[in-house]
Amino acid sequence: METPDNARAAGTEADATAGEETVEPTGIAAQDWATASAEPQYRAAVVDLLGALAYGELAAFERLADDAKLAPSLADKAELAKMASAEFHHFERLRDRLAEVDAEPTAAMEPFAKALDDFHHQTAPSDWLEGLVKAYVGDSIASDFYREVAARLDSDTRGLVLAVLDDTGHGNFAVEKVRAAIEADPRVGGRLALWARRLMGEALSQAQRVVAERDALSTMLVGGMADGFDLAAVGEMFTRITKAHTKRMAALGLAA
Repeated sequence: METPDNARAAGTEADATAGEETVEPTGIAAQDWATASAEPQYRAAVVDLLGALAYGELAAFERLADDAKLAPSLADKAELAKMASAEFHHFERLRDRLAEVDAEPTAAMEPFAKALDDFHHQTAPSDWLEGLVKAYVGDSIASDFYREVAARLDSDTRGLVLAVLDDTGHGNFAVEKVRAAIEADPRVGGRLALWARRLMGEALSQAQRVVAERDALSTMLVGGMADGFDLAAVGEMFTRITKAHTKRMAALGLAA
């Protein structure tokens, strides 16, 4: 899944996610999986989280493969194919981890399939540039969210989540292509800015829907278990995600 950290001109985003703060882990964050998973509700929350992330990676692989069909050149097609391959490898790691913790991978992913499929259906790009903006903006919003959550996870799960959020190269690629298109035709910028704002709204709406429908996951986020977020912290989290989105828009040469 794409992260904003390596995208050209994206600015400093270390303050955008709790997962990148240099603080000493406490509570669950200081435990390993064997210790933390003794709490059934925490284990259920992690299975939900890994299931959602796994399906997101699988959907990203499918989307990139589809986007490759819109690529204007063979070189662009090959670049997207390489990124799709990286996304599928991330999916495989998450699928294997779910099996390792005795969770059936398909069953873990199933609750999140409709919400993610609905998002992709509602935000189907009409052309190559819209596809690039969607991958960059949409994937980065998801990465911001998962990095925030990762800061509160046990060390083993946190390491896996951060590893599968590694940059696939889509950020730099999208920024380069979109900025070049806007330079060639400034009118493109207005259309893509509107598109990116729509993506932001849809992505946050779907994220909130997913969390609200999964009791263990929502309990972890709003502070129902040790070291979880409280409601004020959830609000601050979404504020940071919104600020990071504004920086990405600037990196693309678009108005937020």
